[in-house]
Amino acid sequence: METTASEKVHCLIIGSGPAGYTAAIYASRANLKPVLYQGIQPGGQLTITTEVENYPGYPDGVQGPDMMVHFEKQAARMGADIRFGLATKVDFSQQPYKVWVDDDKLIEADAVIIATGASAKWLGLESEQRLNGFGVSACAVCDGFFFKGKEVAIVGAGDTAAEEALYLSKLCTTVHMFVRRDEMRASKVMQERVQRTPNIKIYWNTSTEEIIGEKKTEAVRIKNTKTGETQTIPVSGFFVAIGHEPNSGIFKDWLTMDEAGYIKTQPGTSKTNIEGVFAAGDVQDKIYRQAVTAAGSGCMAALDAERYLGEKGLH
Repeated sequence: METTASEKVHCLIIGSGPAGYTAAIYASRANLKPVLYQGIQPGGQLTITTEVENYPGYPDGVQGPDMMVHFEKQAARMGADIRFGLATKVDFSQQPYKVWVDDDKLIEADAVIIATGASAKWLGLESEQRLNGFGVSACAVCDGFFFKGKEVAIVGAGDTAAEEALYLSKLCTTVHMFVRRDEMRASKVMQERVQRTPNIKIYWNTSTEEIIGEKKTEAVRIKNTKTGETQTIPVSGFFVAIGHEPNSGIFKDWLTMDEAGYIKTQPGTSKTNIEGVFAAGDVQDKIYRQAVTAAGSGCMAALDAERYLGEKGLH
């Protein structure tokens, strides 16, 4: 049943990471009166990281959640209308564009900025889902504390996996790190840090067969893909760090995407294939995926939206 509750806004921003909040800061200053819905994870992926050392302007580093609080406060001070709620359906067939929030509230917007980010991928094992929250996690920084002084495993080979393995190494007795190939994707500096850490044990050419345990994680069974040999390692925690997928599902009927679901934007802009709909941050960036590049693209989206609304005589 479609609801009657509807509201007309000038500029709607969907998502609340660096891209969404930066778009809100710029759109507010341009007097676009943006309304921002924070989505399921206010602050985005940075709320599940600890130390951010590579964002300019923080010489001593900053905690990810703190940085997102700063972003939100700045957007609010500029006049952005920041709300809790999740966009669940869209209709981009005609202006003004329709976006449903939490299934029951209809927002009509002249311009839409999509900054919905990306979410962690899982291995797809039945045992992984069954024990999720019972020793299995996709966020070492959120849950590592519970495994202080215990043995844990992590699967992944990129910067995030390396970062999380290092984080866990400070809390846990041993970190068993499973890498699918015979090399890591992580940057050289991160690889070196991991390999220099005595209590991180790296297993190359390794796939995870099953997480073992009835009510909680007790062990993991792995297989060497070269030799076919399997072994079972007792662990209390199992962390998945194998990458992300863009949160773009509700837009798939309307926007052009690549095979992985990242929204395609016109090179050098935030413009999608539908005029007046813009995409910023990790939902459209599978290459860089940094807080600073997300913030930069959020700025671009707000400027693109301002220009679009001006040209349409809506601003």
